[in-house]
Amino acid sequence: MFGRIDHIGVAVEDLDAAMELYRDRLDMREQHRETVEESGVEAVLLEVGESHVELLRPLSEETGVARFIERNGPGIHHVAYGTDDIDAALDAARAAGLRLIDEEPRRGIRGSRVAFMHPKATAGVLTELVEAAH
Repeated sequence: MFGRIDHIGVAVEDLDAAMELYRDRLDMREQHRETVEESGVEAVLLEVGESHVELLRPLSEETGVARFIERNGPGIHHVAYGTDDIDAALDAARAAGLRLIDEEPRRGIRGSRVAFMHPKATAGVLTELVEAAH
């Protein structure tokens, strides 16, 4: 089902302050920045070896990331695992009896296809499946 850790998603209130920490003080190179309207976030990918940290700033108070910050404060929001075939990975998750948030993939950052598994099915960790754009 999983091929690799693609990224760790970090919910932030202030993207400039987060960039000052991750890019400037922790020396992570900014790879990509994008507004993902479907998810209601501004996202920045930063390189960490072969993986990434994805900073997520909510665009409004009605988004899942905003609700996460309200409940928990800023911090790790999700772990994303890369897969070469997200449809097969979702079928495997269903067959394993795992609860899905997304029954079908949706558009993610950089044109990827993504789907989330419910944290109640994955030991309290919001889990994202990511199939890179081809």
